[in-house]
Amino acid sequence: MTQHTVRPPRDAWSLVLPVKPLDRAKSRLAPFAGARRGELALAFALDTVAAALASPLVAQVLVVSQDPRASERLAALGAVVVADEPGGGLNPALSHGAAHARRLRPGTPLAALSADLPALRPAELTRVLAAAAGAGRAFLADAPGAGTTLLACDGHRLLAPAFGGASRARHAAGGARELTLADVPSVRRDVDTGADLAAALALGVGPHTRAAAAALV
Repeated sequence: MTQHTVRPPRDAWSLVLPVKPLDRAKSRLAPFAGARRGELALAFALDTVAAALASPLVAQVLVVSQDPRASERLAALGAVVVADEPGGGLNPALSHGAAHARRLRPGTPLAALSADLPALRPAELTRVLAAAAGAGRAFLADAPGAGTTLLACDGHRLLAPAFGGASRARHAAGGARELTLADVPSVRRDVDTGADLAAALALGVGPHTRAAAAALV
């Protein structure tokens, strides 16, 4: 019997997520999680990737990482691992992942997504991607309002990521349109501190983060 490969539609998205080596990840969680902050970082990434893959608008999730443990666990969920990081930090890694995504699915939309969205809900991510479709380049600010959790572009533009610190202002200055959806808190709620984690837990996190957080009590 002949098997036919089901191809995702042309308007389905590629998502690129950066995952630091776990021994260097989430340093601002050290006062809260101590030596277990790497476990939390991995849990965040696992829940983020699982939720992203559950969105009907997502064709593939690419993870840019040099960490063997994170790469193995995330690949097991269905992510494409891009291990040959170019060096130079977060934004070069995202650009590298975006180029890889374009080789796999040329001419289709893509987005960079924070890997620390443990409360991410597929339906909310789907609303954000639907709003970004046709916008050229667009971004979603994080919950505090200074940073960015998602930067999107159509199939004919460069992603041009400028994450880190006050990235909301940089992405806006670079011509990206801000998405002002009011009903997507899980896509805005990245986690860098103990207070951020408490806010994510209040929203309702995925199973990996729930288990990792419970182990800290």
